Amino acid sequence: MEKFVVTGGNKLFGEVSISGAKNAAVAIIPAVILCDEPCTIENIPNISDVALIGRILQSMGAEIKRIDKSTLYIDPTHITTYCATNEMVRGMRASYYLLGALLGKYKKAKVALPGGCDFGVRPIDQHLKGFALLGADHDLINGAIIDLDCHGKLTGNHIYLDVVSVGATMNIMLAAVKAEGQTVIENAAKEPHIVDLANFLNSMGANIKGAGTDVIKIRGVEYLHGVTYSIIPDQIEAGTYMCAAAATRGAITVNNVTPKHLDSITAKLREMGVEVTEYDESVKIDATKRPLSKCNIKTMPHPGFPTDCQPQFAALLTTVPGTSIINENVWDNRYQYINEFLRMGAQISVESKLAIIEGGKELTAAPVKATDLRAGVALIIAALCAKGTTEISNIQFIERGYEDIVEKFSALGANIKKVYFRDDTDAKMNA
Repeated sequence: MEKFVVTGGNKLFGEVSISGAKNAAVAIIPAVILCDEPCTIENIPNISDVALIGRILQSMGAEIKRIDKSTLYIDPTHITTYCATNEMVRGMRASYYLLGALLGKYKKAKVALPGGCDFGVRPIDQHLKGFALLGADHDLINGAIIDLDCHGKLTGNHIYLDVVSVGATMNIMLAAVKAEGQTVIENAAKEPHIVDLANFLNSMGANIKGAGTDVIKIRGVEYLHGVTYSIIPDQIEAGTYMCAAAATRGAITVNNVTPKHLDSITAKLREMGVEVTEYDESVKIDATKRPLSKCNIKTMPHPGFPTDCQPQFAALLTTVPGTSIINENVWDNRYQYINEFLRMGAQISVESKLAIIEGGKELTAAPVKATDLRAGVALIIAALCAKGTTEISNIQFIERGYEDIVEKFSALGANIKKVYFRDDTDAKMNA
């Protein structure tokens, strides 16, 4: 087993380069299934979720070659099945994009229900509603496999999402790209990775308009040609390092970003007293010049404050004197990490959707474990601010979404390393 060992007390200084967006990559790679020729995808983040979705496609017959660390060549023309039901599929939430891609390409799909981070119910009812309106029937096999069949024909339709759903918006886009006629998605999600997926599909010859607004129109096409496409930078990774710099009262430059995608994060940092300077493809964060002040955060769909940056900001707010309140409006159970913060001396109480943080109290090192991807990186930020050396386990969650995290933090001056350890509990049980 592996863990991160972090010794606190160092302010972060220097520059960090942001990788490609995880949330875009895990949709764009399955989207290649729809293509009738090979594609080359650049700026791919070198993370475990990307490796896993690549292995899933290979198991279905796709040819995948790694050109370099951040570039994949994918030939989907040898895929011979519309089924993705092996154990790998259950290992990540984003595997549900296989439903839309396979349905769009083969007019059938059989995909195991996804796994991933566990912080609340992840219903796919809006996905299934969209597929049904396009003409696909669905069955649930053994409570674990979704079986879709449109009996040879997908037909465009008007689809209104009952709730704003990133996953449903993207999945319906994938299915509708090759449907007959026009599909209109209303109350669509507007996240940057939705726009990126639409741009990728359009570059192959799809006809999608309105991505980034709440109404997306898709005119079906018969053929998609191969392309070379570069994924957008990861706004959540960028926000994580910005947050870490503020928490340690450091000053860093974050490169390879789209500053517009960071507006809600930048606004909160500025409200707290952090100096943020934007350039064409970078932002500079300086928390050395004045004391930081408390703030309240309410997570919302884009362009609101992203739920995926909520735990990182919780770590930051523990270092700021006064009472700050986080209102989580996206997931029901995203505060599981709070107990780990309490082990480190944070003063946080949870009341339904609210986390009430009494900041400014010194954090102390403790053995803690990541409960999900973003919570895990939030523990790293807390450990950077804590007195002593913190050991963080369950780091497989963190490595699902952060490329070279030890190297990047170390280059900024953090005292962090990855070590192997033996689980003595297991050893004693097996003795």
